[in-house]
Amino acid sequence: MARRVTRLTTDDVACWVLKTNRPPAEVAPGWRPGTEQELTRCVRPSYRLDLMDAGQACLLWLSGRDRPGVHALGTLSGPPGADASGPAVAARLTLLTEPVDRAELLADPAARDAEVLRMAAGSNPSWLSRRQFDAVLARVQSRDRPDGLGAWTP
Repeated sequence: MARRVTRLTTDDVACWVLKTNRPPAEVAPGWRPGTEQELTRCVRPSYRLDLMDAGQACLLWLSGRDRPGVHALGTLSGPPGADASGPAVAARLTLLTEPVDRAELLADPAARDAEVLRMAAGSNPSWLSRRQFDAVLARVQSRDRPDGLGAWTP
């Protein structure tokens, strides 16, 4: 029996997941924890791009073997556009002092079914539901946040 594929709606998405396989220090040289950067990230063409807009929550997910997980939180600066490489989206992201490791989220019943955890090589952008995003925020907010990120909300 074929699995029914459902399309996302804006009501499904609490946070967009923008992936990178390069550490934040390579994505934006000199980027320090607690500081904000405007980044443009390549995204794959799909109907999901039509759901993205300014002000929506997003995060930067580092893929690969070196500290995979959530490294920055922020918001989209606008809807996707295009650069020389193809579709892209701009985001204002604040680098976390301590990333939220992939293993932490896999161990959390609220987050372990997130698309980015189930399908590591999946779509960019990926997404988190409200429950999954709340699990990320709980980890960020439960840590000692001298940089002010403890109260982060989109």
